[in-house]
Amino acid sequence: MNSRIWGGRFIDSPSEIMEKVNNSIDFDKRLASQDILGSIAHCNMLELQGIIAKEDSQAIISGLRQIEQEIINNEFIFKQSLEDIHMNIEGRLEEIIGK
Repeated sequence: MNSRIWGGRFIDSPSEIMEKVNNSIDFDKRLASQDILGSIAHCNMLELQGIIAKEDSQAIISGLRQIEQEIINNEFIFKQSLEDIHMNIEGRLEEIIGK
């Protein structure tokens, strides 16, 4: 199970039935473009406010654009274990640019 969601708060992962109930990726993967655009806007704001460095912002946006192309080209692997589109994109972004 994804430790970002469950780490520190629970000892065990959710039951299989809870994973099925909470999982929405089959439905909300169609929101990928909107999620990516929202993340880019958020990233730009963080840079403008001096919260993250320009280099980090550029890496994040480049990674998000790569993910966008993977989705367009049907190369992106949607993972049921990551529940929703945002967590899938975030997980892939971490694979591309690191923590």
